[in-house]
Amino acid sequence: MNLNRRGSLTKKLLLAAAALLLLGALGGTWYFYNKYQQLRKNPSAAVQADTKALVDRVGKLMELPTGETPTIATIQDKDKLKDQPFFKDAQNGDKILIYAQAKKAIIFRESNNKIINVGPIAINDTSQTTPPPSAAPAPTSNTSTPSAPRR
Repeated sequence: MNLNRRGSLTKKLLLAAAALLLLGALGGTWYFYNKYQQLRKNPSAAVQADTKALVDRVGKLMELPTGETPTIATIQDKDKLKDQPFFKDAQNGDKILIYAQAKKAIIFRESNNKIINVGPIAINDTSQTTPPPSAAPAPTSNTSTPSAPRR
């Protein structure tokens, strides 16, 4: 009889554990489905949240320019950048925070929470390099072209 009770108790515990796992799976599915729907409705909000989180992490390690939101880039192929001294210690996956107004770039490695390099950047402003339009009118010819005789 004691063996029968033990088997019944084991079945109840297994059933309770299975029910808890099922509830956990359903809850997780609901949570991630709602997150997915929010991202579909407003994808820029996710990008802004990621940018803010990255800026907060880097801001704990160094003083960042204020009044400007950086442009974020991720290094995909460090071999393409190997000839540029600024990227000599960079690895694939490192983040680059580019502050255009402050003219500063920061390489940050998320995996070990370290700043790899900081340096000035030169941004080409195309509005200053294009020549202004000429104020002089285009030359015109004063001679009239002969017209074909009428018949």
